[in-house]
Amino acid sequence: MKSLITILGPTASGKTSLAVALAYRLNSEIISADSRQFYKSMDIGTGKDLSEYVINGTNIPYHLIDIKEVGYKYNLFEYQRDFKRCYEDIRSRHIIPILCGGSGLYIESVLKGYKLVDVPENKELRVSLQNKSLPELTAILQSYKTLHNTTDVDTAQRAIRAIEIAEYSNRFPVEKIESHPIDSLIVGVSIDRDLRREKISMRLKKRIDEGMIDEIKGILSAGIPPEDLIYYGLEYKYVTEYVIGKTSYDNMLSSLEIAIHQFAKRQMTWFRGMERRGLKIHWLDVQMPMDQKVSRIMDWLYMEE
Repeated sequence: MKSLITILGPTASGKTSLAVALAYRLNSEIISADSRQFYKSMDIGTGKDLSEYVINGTNIPYHLIDIKEVGYKYNLFEYQRDFKRCYEDIRSRHIIPILCGGSGLYIESVLKGYKLVDVPENKELRVSLQNKSLPELTAILQSYKTLHNTTDVDTAQRAIRAIEIAEYSNRFPVEKIESHPIDSLIVGVSIDRDLRREKISMRLKKRIDEGMIDEIKGILSAGIPPEDLIYYGLEYKYVTEYVIGKTSYDNMLSSLEIAIHQFAKRQMTWFRGMERRGLKIHWLDVQMPMDQKVSRIMDWLYMEE
């Protein structure tokens, strides 16, 4: 049997409720793969909906939610390390963990066992490199090491990060994670574009009504600098800009709605890329009844023993 079940999908696709229903059926636990739900106090804007983790009076255990203070910049290395700890703990209790989220990079990093190193950001180095062309960055990286593939230099951003790692590694020992690919059943929740757009718009209105603006005002009043919230993007970027008077309410709302639609499109692009990179995703239609979705996943799970 697979050692992990992964539930992924774009924002507003109902993947959390599916993961919870499946966890209830399997007596399992959920590991989050949502890059913004790691942070405490960021509840409404990230759609934590922790009440969803209660089903038929049972609290489904969840991991990697509310683990960092607002303002912290949690990175992929830390996620891979923390995921590994949770995954091994759950497996040691003879339980199949369920990985659930929409952050494709985080999901792919643990499924494919990315080899990552813990290297801090070097702001001065990044500033010195930001105006250089990709060929120039490639030449700089080649001065540190032989390039065996082109993945480090397919974009300027990746090349700068690779140079940052190479520069740091030359001066200090770096922590590495022994990571290996995980044999996971991967299930994607597919949702028609028009329905997705409708759900996103409805959910945004609901979050505003539930007090998302007051949530962000509260975080700012607690002393978190506006730029730290803007860093997290989407709701926290646009609503913060509204709260500090940088934009109007109407412009905030329309710009945020457009940004969320674009984000959902990028999520789907990443998931399709995962398939091209060799990860098989079993797709379920969002409108399929929940019990049928769970039964279908159970069938796939035992078919692939």
